[in-house]
Order: sequence, then C-alpha cells, then structure tokens
Amino acid sequence: MLLPLAACENKPEVVDTRSKDPLAEQIKNAPPVELPPAMEATVTFRCKDNSLVYVDFFQGHEIANLRTEKGGTPIQLKADASGNPYQGSGYTVTGNAKQIDLIAPGKGAQSCKA
Repeated sequence: MLLPLAACENKPEVVDTRSKDPLAEQIKNAPPVELPPAMEATVTFRCKDNSLVYVDFFQGHEIANLRTEKGGTPIQLKADASGNPYQGSGYTVTGNAKQIDLIAPGKGAQSCKA
C-alpha cells in the first residue's frame, strides 16, 4: 500500500487571487521607452523692440519652448538637427542661451539678448 503513495507529488497548491494582467505580454515585448531630453537652460530675452520672450532650451539642441509672455503657454519649436534653427507655429529662433534671432508671425526678424 505504501508504493502507490510514494509516486504522488506532495507539493503545496498555490492559490493566487489576483487576475493576470492582460497587457503583461505586450509590455514585456515592448521596445524601451526613450525619455524626453532634460532642460538645459531657461532664459529671458529682451528683444530689439523692447519686448520680452522666454525660451527653454533642452539638451541635444533640437527642442526649445518659446513663451511670448511670462507664464504663457509654451510653443514647442523643433530643429531638424543640432545647430539648425528652431521652428514651429510660425516662429523661428536661431541662437543660444546668450543671444537669439527671433522671427515671429506678422513681425520682422529681430535680435534678442539675455
């Protein structure tokens, strides 16, 4: 009689009340997420017409946020490659955290200094 019981496995039954994640396999096989670039500098510029603009420069020099008023909604500008002008929504910004040339919709080009 002891022989048939020796063949049985005496492993405890594991009970898990959590339901399986339906997206677990997709998440496991998804490509790695690339984080957005870190902000490099936030600069206030005074332009030739005495107006102020606010520019956030990001690492990689391909993205900048432009605000035409303090606390205003940022306008995202993108460059085709590092060193090229930032462009978007009719705005063009060329330069760096010390000086920029700004072209705004309905206005001519003007230089702005930090």
